[in-house]
Amino acid sequence: MSVTIHVEYSNCDIDMANTYSQIHIQLVFAVKFRRGVILKSWRQDLFKYMTGIVQSRGHKLLCINGVEDHVHLLIGLRPTQAVSMLVQEIKRGSATWINDNRLVAGKFSWQEGFGVFSYSPRALDNVIQYIQNQEEHHHKRTFIDEFAAMLKEFNIEFDSRYTFKDLEE
Repeated sequence: MSVTIHVEYSNCDIDMANTYSQIHIQLVFAVKFRRGVILKSWRQDLFKYMTGIVQSRGHKLLCINGVEDHVHLLIGLRPTQAVSMLVQEIKRGSATWINDNRLVAGKFSWQEGFGVFSYSPRALDNVIQYIQNQEEHHHKRTFIDEFAAMLKEFNIEFDSRYTFKDLEE
């Protein structure tokens, strides 16, 4: 089950006069070593916590969902914060919440890095539908395959040797 928040799109008013924006991004990031530890029993609470982080920074969370080893967030981004800083806050805050609540054995961490993809307003319904159907997608395709396909779709060059860290044995 995903969390979807419907919002009206309008120009945002930030501290700078005559600044208008409409920036829609999808963030994608994985659990360290892609371990499948985000359990259904607390996943929605995690999504609510992440939503709070996004909204407390003045952004609009349009949709959030994920499966055991990764999450997708569709955000209406205000131009007052760098994407990398927002992701750092989401990851740090949510990892602390998971660890403080002892929801996993050992210490929880997110994988280094993230994917960020931008969309036009016309594409949002399709992106929301895609994010909402994560469990269905991952019956057919692994996260690594999904992420590689997204990078290729957006013509983002990558070296698969460095995209994800494997558990060192």
